[in-house]
Amino acid sequence: MIGEILPPSVMAEAAYDDPAPGPDEALFPQESAHVARAVAKRRREFTTVRLLARRALRRLGQPPVPLLPSPRGAPQWPKGIVGSMTHCDGYRAAVVARSDGEHATAAVGIDAEPDAPLPEGVLEAIALPHEAEHLTLLTERHPGVSWDRLLFSAKESVFKVWYPLTGRELDFSEAEIVINPVEGTFQARLLVPGPVVENRHYDEFPGRWTAGRGLVATAIHLPYKTSSFFHGHDNTMTF
Repeated sequence: MIGEILPPSVMAEAAYDDPAPGPDEALFPQESAHVARAVAKRRREFTTVRLLARRALRRLGQPPVPLLPSPRGAPQWPKGIVGSMTHCDGYRAAVVARSDGEHATAAVGIDAEPDAPLPEGVLEAIALPHEAEHLTLLTERHPGVSWDRLLFSAKESVFKVWYPLTGRELDFSEAEIVINPVEGTFQARLLVPGPVVENRHYDEFPGRWTAGRGLVATAIHLPYKTSSFFHGHDNTMTF
């Protein structure tokens, strides 16, 4: 699911449950210690996404290493690697890419959520006025997708790209999302000064989204150089 909305240079691994780790896929002692006091659900999710991440790293020729969270909770990747993880009820995924070479990736962010309306009060906390108006029109003209949940997912993906590049927090109100329901894309416009990567200033992040199997998922891939992956996609609002 996630792999379908990312370029081939990004290695994606996903699962719809918590498979039993293979004989060489157990958590590292440092990882086990990190979740030793967590509830069983948290330990299962933590274990599965790291199992998936190491499988994805192996596809890049990388040896297995501990993947510990930073103080903010973001996974700390090996040198030369960028990546992202997500988990929700019924889905876990991890993606990784190289930060150097011909198809170097500056940052990648993914998020998956149940395709169901947000809990009461959450939309008001995350949506800007224009976003709320667009969601109303999307719901009227393109029923079948929980657009409010998709908006939340897109903002989560924005943060997962933003934070590794800046080391700073980003409020839900500091990025405006425009969803294209026909093309399966979205555009995130930053309302605060964006990151600078190799002398290039980013004030927008292009993303893609998908829905299926009771889930919605979003992904943002930010290359060091202009990528052709989004070429030809019109990210203006379409109703």
